Amino acid sequence: QLQLVESGGGLVQPGGSLRLSCKASGFTLRTYTIGWFRQAPGKEREAVACISTHSYANYLGSMQGRVIISRDNAKNTVYLQMDSLKPEDTALYYCAADSTREFYACSDWEFGSWGQGTQVTVSS
Repeated sequence: QLQLVESGGGLVQPGGSLRLSCKASGFTLRTYTIGWFRQAPGKEREAVACISTHSYANYLGSMQGRVIISRDNAKNTVYLQMDSLKPEDTALYYCAADSTREFYACSDWEFGSWGQGTQVTVSS
């Protein structure tokens, strides 16, 4: 059974950093494109970054320049390093996986498998 588990969220002060992890089980992560998305209360889910099977990274939205997505296929894990965090980055962060397409625009509707999310709160 394909499963994604996010971790690494928490409370951080403005300007701080967090590294989120997305651990896969039940499938081989290296054959999947992985995306990180976030959803704040009262707002629509938005894409943060995606990484292809060839480790090509695509960054979207307001976190561009402050995040780095990477994958460690040996650990079946994808990471999202987030720096210079702002209060407006407060959201539930999800990872998602898919392998059915040749090309991904990093839109949430492209992904078929989702984790439960990890909460990131940026506050002083």
